[in-house]
Amino acid sequence: MFSYLVKRIFQSVFVMLAVSLISFVLFTFVGDPVSSMVGQDTTIEQREIIREGLGLNDPFYIQFLHFIGNAVQGDFGQSWFWKKPVHELIASRLPATLELVFVSAILAMVLGVMMGVLTAIYRYHWAARLLLTVSLVGVSLPTFLIGIGLIYLFSVILGWLPSFGRGETVDLGLWHSSLMTVDGWAHIIMPAFTLSLFQMTLVLRLTRTEMLETLQTDFIKFARARGLGKRTVYYRHALRNTLVPVITIAGLNIGLLVAFSIITETVFQYPGVGLMFLKAVTLVDIPVMSAYLMLVALIFVSINFVVDVLYFVVDPRLRTQTT
Repeated sequence: MFSYLVKRIFQSVFVMLAVSLISFVLFTFVGDPVSSMVGQDTTIEQREIIREGLGLNDPFYIQFLHFIGNAVQGDFGQSWFWKKPVHELIASRLPATLELVFVSAILAMVLGVMMGVLTAIYRYHWAARLLLTVSLVGVSLPTFLIGIGLIYLFSVILGWLPSFGRGETVDLGLWHSSLMTVDGWAHIIMPAFTLSLFQMTLVLRLTRTEMLETLQTDFIKFARARGLGKRTVYYRHALRNTLVPVITIAGLNIGLLVAFSIITETVFQYPGVGLMFLKAVTLVDIPVMSAYLMLVALIFVSINFVVDVLYFVVDPRLRTQTT
């Protein structure tokens, strides 16, 4: 167990170092930070003093080591456009993105599993085939087009939901939450559904496939032969064995939800880190871009590490291979 954990930790550190190198190259060779920090009337001598103070004249490896040391402490410098520390900008916008991802993941899991089970049990029914067709069409459409369609229907025509913003929030100390207010839920429901649609379809089809395979296994046939009711067979025995790979795939896709939130937050002007990153790209704000890249990589690496550890705990074959 110990050697397995050490191996996975080294792999995670290696991935983060590779992402750090990419972020540092982006930070160093795309744009001039001094030109973004000073005015046009600044002399060459003053620019050199600033460059020396920032360590931009140091060798490449020295700058890289300083970058890693600051990144470990959460220090990515100051935003060139917003003129604020990058970690403060991320801390102020990260709760909005995490809440959006959380609601999207819940919608994808709950609705995806429910529809997957129903389409597996009633696979020859016309409603199940219609649902599979509609889900395939929905996932084939671009995210921004789905978002615009929802805005046009529920905001412009029906006037039921707001089309942009985060809505009213409640201060919980270190966290400003919009999930504590009705207005916050009204603002988050359309972006969350738009973001969850792709993963919802993936969970639906994966659940349906696993459910169909489980229903053909011997222990399900024995359960039916014992005279157990359909609900007991379907939801207590079959569904329990179906959810293991579904939860694994859904957990790994949480990182994808964070990455894909850029488009959704842009369409709905939802004030999260995705919208901030897109503005940073437009403004060539390299510190913000580097910090966002490191944040997404850290989320992916952390989720993969947890899943690997859970695999080791659940699957005895991995334990025998490492001994």
